[in-house]
Amino acid sequence: MGLTEDMTETVLAILNRPSLEAEPHDPDADAFEFAAALAEHVQILDLGVTRGDGIFETLNVTDGRPQALEAHLARLTRSAAILDLPTPDLDAWRRAIEAACAELDPTEEAFVKTVMTRGVEGSGRPTGWVYAAPSVAHPETRTDGIAVVTLDRGYRHDVQRTSPWLLQGAKSLSYAVNMAALREAKRRGADDAVFVSTDGYVLEGPTSNVLLRRGDRLVTPRTDIGILPGTTQADVFVFAEERGLPTSYELVTVDDLRTADALWLVSSVRLAAPIRTVNGDAHPMDLELTAAMNDALLAREV
Repeated sequence: MGLTEDMTETVLAILNRPSLEAEPHDPDADAFEFAAALAEHVQILDLGVTRGDGIFETLNVTDGRPQALEAHLARLTRSAAILDLPTPDLDAWRRAIEAACAELDPTEEAFVKTVMTRGVEGSGRPTGWVYAAPSVAHPETRTDGIAVVTLDRGYRHDVQRTSPWLLQGAKSLSYAVNMAALREAKRRGADDAVFVSTDGYVLEGPTSNVLLRRGDRLVTPRTDIGILPGTTQADVFVFAEERGLPTSYELVTVDDLRTADALWLVSSVRLAAPIRTVNGDAHPMDLELTAAMNDALLAREV
């Protein structure tokens, strides 16, 4: 199953049968096979390409270990259910992820992106692949902090309940709006954005979750308001509870952002990035707690 006898800088594994609910692409082939990462693989009628109809996960890899693997696989399954996609074959995905990590050149930090689409239109067979590569370094965001702006997402905070067809809370491939939000943040002189509901509640970043410190308590927006439950945020809460810090999921307002003792955006690859300004206004950072969070995240075994 190995790609070569040597390690490699980038790795691509293509799944033969991403879901047991659909036929394999090749009945005689293994669960997955390695392929040249930069060659052409996706068919032009694949619904992931033509309509953004699919799901994905991005995992941090530290010293060859895919972190929060089971949490990411669980979220992949949850996203598939929201999009009415076939249930992923988690054993095949797990094996492909672990194999891709094992093939990578040794590096302190890398990432793995898993993608599953509805497949070529009319085929009834999903497409799936796992791509692994070294991470872009993020030390400055973890120590110097980031500037964010708040952007109206255009939905009420209860949109997941009132309009489930909008797929809020699923990690789908339809990320054009998220990327547009990041470009708008750059146009406003910021590094990132925080989405806010039309009725004034803090949601999430385009590729991250929001975390606040109030006194000794860590708070994040509730996960039933149309946002993606964060695997990294969940691990930060585990870290906090081990240190005796209370944690909670709450409805958070923009005023809560301004009055918090410290703020972060947390995500799988960047980890915990302290927020230094909100809409141009300086905000205090807790760099000691930030360093402890990131040390704990990088040390995760699973």
